[in-house]
Amino acid sequence: MTRYIINRLIMMAITLFTVIFITFFLMHSIPGNPLASMAKNLPEQTLKNYEKKYGLDKPVGEQFVIFMKNLVTEGDLGESITYAGRSITQTIKETAPISGQLGLSSLVIGTISGVLLGIIAALNRNRWPDYVVIFIAMIGVTIPVFVMAALLQYVLAVKMQVLPTSGWNGIKTMIIPVIAMAFGPIATYARYTRSNVLEVMGQDYILTAEAKGVSQFNIITKHVMRNAMLPLITILGPQIAGVFTGSFIVERMFAIPGLGFYFVNSITARDYTMIIGTTIFYAALFIVSQLAVDIVYGLVDPRIRVGGRK
Repeated sequence: MTRYIINRLIMMAITLFTVIFITFFLMHSIPGNPLASMAKNLPEQTLKNYEKKYGLDKPVGEQFVIFMKNLVTEGDLGESITYAGRSITQTIKETAPISGQLGLSSLVIGTISGVLLGIIAALNRNRWPDYVVIFIAMIGVTIPVFVMAALLQYVLAVKMQVLPTSGWNGIKTMIIPVIAMAFGPIATYARYTRSNVLEVMGQDYILTAEAKGVSQFNIITKHVMRNAMLPLITILGPQIAGVFTGSFIVERMFAIPGLGFYFVNSITARDYTMIIGTTIFYAALFIVSQLAVDIVYGLVDPRIRVGGRK
């Protein structure tokens, strides 16, 4: 396991460097100057001073070397072009917890609800509970999160006026965006859990347990669930990364001051430093979550540990 983790860490570093390299040079390959809109009414000398401040007057290769040096030695992601004087690292520290709170709440609710619905659907195959769960899953798959958020916002905030339309101040402001973001995980886990439970329930060892007179409750909890949950761990990695990335549009719609809000603004404003800083954060989060899922998978399923040693 130790050698496996070391090898994965090396691959993670290579992958992250590749992401930084491609993102950096892709941004600088776009025609135009990111300072053009901010300093269009300023004298030419002032514009040159801004370019020198942000290192835009140097060749792209030299800019990349300087950026990597600051990142590796000091952990410095630079300063935002749009938000003058605002450190990218500090922005991530301040806003990532907000996005994490929003996304993690929706992920927990969506995962638990989806697993329970999937179990109910599998145990009631081809009956009305199964059809209801399939219908809910179809809604979660087909309706985009921004449409769901707009519908909930219109019904609960505008028509019924029981919840605030936007903002980030207390539990009430979290309810609509969390519910909107939870529909995706609900649909995903409900469908996967249903199919996995049905597959496991058809295995020989389940039939043997039933023949021995094992109660239905023990069969479900001790045999079916443990084996049916293993494939669900695989999709947990992207879901964890989605805790942050899935909240881009929702944060924008509800004026939530999370990291996604700044990421969207940085793209429209062509804020190079903010774009690459948030991209590094999201890429690192995704890579680490994948490693964590692989380690958990190996701990849960002994067959993987034995296979790895062989």
